[in-house]
Amino acid sequence: MSVVTVQLGQCGNQVGQELFDIICSDAQEGQRKTYSAASCERFFHQTAQGDLVARALLVDMEPKVINRSMSMAAKSGRWSYGASSHFSQKQGSGNNWANGDAVEELVRREVERCDRLAGLIAMMSVAGGTGSGVGTYVTQCLRDIYPSSFILNHLTWPYGTGEVIVQNYNSVLTLAHLYQLSDAILVHENDTVHRICSRLLNIKHISFSDVNRVIAHQLGSILQPALTADSHGAYSRNPLGELVSALACHPEYKLLSLCTIPQMASSSIAYSTFSWPGLLKHLRQMLISNTKMEEGIDWQVRPPADPGRSRSLTGGSFNTSLANLLILRGKDVYSAETGGIDDPALYTSWLSSKEAFSLWKSPVPFNKYEKSATLVSNSQALLRPLDDMVGKAWNMFASRAYIHQYIKFSISEEDFLDSFTSLEQVISSYSQLC
Repeated sequence: MSVVTVQLGQCGNQVGQELFDIICSDAQEGQRKTYSAASCERFFHQTAQGDLVARALLVDMEPKVINRSMSMAAKSGRWSYGASSHFSQKQGSGNNWANGDAVEELVRREVERCDRLAGLIAMMSVAGGTGSGVGTYVTQCLRDIYPSSFILNHLTWPYGTGEVIVQNYNSVLTLAHLYQLSDAILVHENDTVHRICSRLLNIKHISFSDVNRVIAHQLGSILQPALTADSHGAYSRNPLGELVSALACHPEYKLLSLCTIPQMASSSIAYSTFSWPGLLKHLRQMLISNTKMEEGIDWQVRPPADPGRSRSLTGGSFNTSLANLLILRGKDVYSAETGGIDDPALYTSWLSSKEAFSLWKSPVPFNKYEKSATLVSNSQALLRPLDDMVGKAWNMFASRAYIHQYIKFSISEEDFLDSFTSLEQVISSYSQLC
């Protein structure tokens, strides 16, 4: 089964190009033909000459980013984008959520190239411009055209210090609407990825390419083929369906965060060794203390003695989980235990840990790491950044700052109030996990 990716705006297109580059490189370096074949079937179709073409659509209101992404793909010599799989305009859309255009026909063309459609991934930023506005509109179109298909939205969360003045408005409007449309919403925070580049990868002058490469590495570690509990020795055929069913079991809880270990400068990989018990011990503590990197883990955080005790947004530092997916890749993977991530004390009391915890494995190393572990979590990890974003947007709205820019595009004050109400309900639901 195949996945169609819709890359929206500058961020979505740059992350998408890095992702396909990593996936293609990893598939071709894979030691097993079945792994490579499963990866290529998911993300590429082949021309009559055997060339790999990404199952992707590139969308931006300006052609510059699209042209660069297509050029970078072609220069790799391993894969390319389709010559007509893109949509752009000569003028930009500006930093306003209210702009949007239809690309249904181009998406339909990509879907028709699939023998079977596993689902669609929309990759976008929420801060503004094409990503948030057109991305939300395109997601609505995808849901209308493919009502029974899985849709995963990958969102890049803006820097807390600000990228555009109305980024919190755009984020509130975008996220509130996507919550009604998407099956699951996977979030990367720019501030977190920036710290990974600085502290773990030792990059002195961090560029957008560096940030996008880290995001693509983490996404690839989820999306590449793996063996699931129900796959009976064959690589999973429905990656999005299995991801959603493992993590988004309730329509009120759709926010997914992830962390991958180890992550280090490529020059250090050859001189480093890792054990599964060590990796999983760190990953478990990162989960329960809501730490995004191996560096600076708070080892003092423990699961509460009373599993039924209510945990609120401000009540302690323990991160309660609704569901977790652990993905292990590399050498001796079959000997690896879960590292206690299936401990019932980590999860909400109203869902059995057997239902809340899922484990995927692959013996093929990923992206040059001999052993690597990725944890995709539906937990309280995104509660505080969501609450901060809504609070900042509400403060601006209370003074009616910049509201006129939205009203002239038919986004009313009632639309804002509906979005605030929707996200405040999400915040309340996550804060009351216990």
